[in-house]
Amino acid sequence: MNMRTLPTAFLSFITCTSAYPQTSLPAQLDKRIADMRSAFTVPSVSVAVVKDGQTIYAKAFGDANIANQRAANVETRYAVGSISKQFTAAALLIEQEQGKLSLDDKVSKYFPDLTRANEVTIRELLSHTSGYEDYAPQDYLIPEWTKPTTADAILDHWAKKPLNFDPGTRWQYSNTNYVLAGRILEKVSGQQLLPFLQEHFFQPFGMRSAGDCDVRQSADASAYTRYALGPPRPVGREGSGWYFAAGELCMTPLDLAKWDIAFLQKKIVSPRSYEEFTREVKLKDGKPTHYALGLGIGSSQGVPMISHSGEVSGFLASNAVFPTKQVAVVVLTNEDGVNLIGPLTDQISSLLLNPESSAQEKRDADVRSILEQLQEGRIDRSLFTSNANEYFGDTALKDYKDSLAPLGKLNLLERRAESLRGGMTHLSYRAHFERDTVGLNIYVLPDGKFEQFIVEEII
Repeated sequence: MNMRTLPTAFLSFITCTSAYPQTSLPAQLDKRIADMRSAFTVPSVSVAVVKDGQTIYAKAFGDANIANQRAANVETRYAVGSISKQFTAAALLIEQEQGKLSLDDKVSKYFPDLTRANEVTIRELLSHTSGYEDYAPQDYLIPEWTKPTTADAILDHWAKKPLNFDPGTRWQYSNTNYVLAGRILEKVSGQQLLPFLQEHFFQPFGMRSAGDCDVRQSADASAYTRYALGPPRPVGREGSGWYFAAGELCMTPLDLAKWDIAFLQKKIVSPRSYEEFTREVKLKDGKPTHYALGLGIGSSQGVPMISHSGEVSGFLASNAVFPTKQVAVVVLTNEDGVNLIGPLTDQISSLLLNPESSAQEKRDADVRSILEQLQEGRIDRSLFTSNANEYFGDTALKDYKDSLAPLGKLNLLERRAESLRGGMTHLSYRAHFERDTVGLNIYVLPDGKFEQFIVEEII
């Protein structure tokens, strides 16, 4: 139930040699998603994209279940893990609107027996500034989690330990916070969490697939993990009770997109509550946390981004919303051993927020072409300066061929950084081949010619 941090700075991933603006957005997305899924070798990935109040793209790639070759489709449900936290936070905001609680209430008002309950507030629970220790920091399924439990049992063990820090003085992600927040919601509302979410969110917004992951459906995606760089392996799921308000929800990307549309249109809570929902919580000393209430606060490509990711056994999920652009990107996968969600979220949002210029596309295409030629022991010398052409002598070309050809097909070219130096543009890439990944250290003159093109081993 960890939160996988989404990048706050854009990293570009180039997967073909054509200029994307020449083709339609769905075709561009199809190509990028399919190529990245192939490069990261996840069983399936399912994506939904929102723009200006509508879902403009929804598609699944790969297999929901490998053994029986059951293809994933837009109706396939995935576990969304900690993305569930924003639903819990919104539920408590609704109860505050109705005067049933205040986010500044102390925990002791509802659960007086917990550690320093008279000091910790609900707001500190929702912003991960309470100090309660996380009961589920691991990124793999531990034996304890396979046995059924209850929210109260989790709290009895983990929320009665000494705090990790004084309330409000540090930010530390903790699922324990949201188990406690969920129990407070149930106590105040008189409803169990799932019926509350159904009544206030799922039914009004038409999220028909959304529900408890403990209630399995035959069309759900199966769970997989990966050991090191091995193939996808079936993996068990957490026992009943471990998810709860911290990460218990399953749904399709289409239904999560409906939530994002309601979020962008500010239909979930009142305007005042929305401001609280999305306002970054500061520590007592004024330092930032980059977190609001169940929502990460950051940016991508210079555009403000509100996001959260999710992880439970066999699943990774990403939900990124760009309010100033009225855009949202949902990425769900059924393998927890490879982090496709962050790069793919960046890849998709780049098309919507900051389409690459034709000049940038041409340079990336040239880099890919040069790499593929070097695997054959040759180069197009018209692309290089006299210095670089001198560097690529017979011995260099032979060594490049002998070392790069065995790596197989170039699956993915990742642009890592760009800066200026010595009157040139310095570029850093990672090239993901079938059998290994290498680094590229490149200098380009203003006229577009390559002064340096060095392939380096990554250690």
